[in-house]
Amino acid sequence: MVTPFSRDASAAEVIEGIDLTGRRALVTGGASGIGAETVRALASAGAEVTIATRRPETADSLIREITDAQGAGSVTAAALDLSDLASVEAFTRAWHGSLDLLVANAGIMALPQKEVTREGWELQLATNFLGHFALATALHGALAKSGAARIVVVSSGAHRQAPFNFDDPHFERRSYNPWEAYGQSKTAGVLFAVGARRWATDGITVNALNPGYILTNLQRHIDDATMQSLGVMDAEGNLTPLSYYKTPTQGAANSVLLATSRLLDGITGRYFEDNQEAPVVADHANIPGSVAAHALDLESADRLWQYAADVTRF
Repeated sequence: MVTPFSRDASAAEVIEGIDLTGRRALVTGGASGIGAETVRALASAGAEVTIATRRPETADSLIREITDAQGAGSVTAAALDLSDLASVEAFTRAWHGSLDLLVANAGIMALPQKEVTREGWELQLATNFLGHFALATALHGALAKSGAARIVVVSSGAHRQAPFNFDDPHFERRSYNPWEAYGQSKTAGVLFAVGARRWATDGITVNALNPGYILTNLQRHIDDATMQSLGVMDAEGNLTPLSYYKTPTQGAANSVLLATSRLLDGITGRYFEDNQEAPVVADHANIPGSVAAHALDLESADRLWQYAADVTRF
């Protein structure tokens, strides 16, 4: 499908003219970065937005800002640690009523050393995928009540270089690689969107996206030397975005597009980049603007769904 929005469109441009009054939205990691811009856009259209974050107090200033904005929907924050199944269970048990929009935005990237959760899961896979899978499946009833719910999965172009490793997803037998672990977790997010075609009869659609290159807190685990080698930090430690980097509001535009545009009515299991559906390329063909074939593979999607359902069952 084709949309009228360019790669440089802002979240405000994408949501212009859309009325979300009476709609309920949940944005994970919505207190900062592109998550905060997503919250701003959804609330500006009248949505009732819940920010799910490990430390709800970090959303206080954003909530005050939106509360003071004329015509904006209400915004609240609630505690959620996606790497902790007990936290996911507590959050979903406390949710009441329907849910129209779920933006799976929270994530961590390139942890220099392997870290594992209490379940023994590699932390990037736990946070970026398994926690979101558990959250979405536990909220399936609330999403189904909407009648036309959407889930938006924030993935990354890093998925193109890392298929999901079913033999050793948590790096128990292979050497840990921060970027491979990150890429695998982002492939998993796209496969979740594909596997969720089983929810289409419940009125729930799921699509994934790559927001592009943006300097946010996501890079907090990357050391200065690596940031400097990438050309996005000077010798004094100042961030220096390259010409093709987006602002956070431009990065959030794709999330807002998939969450709100009528063009996406009934569309599920697809991957977008730069506000357009991405063409499929061969595995490991790291072509900007594309999606790797391994991330859209139906058999892998169903296999991953069963794996995730087995390990995250409360």
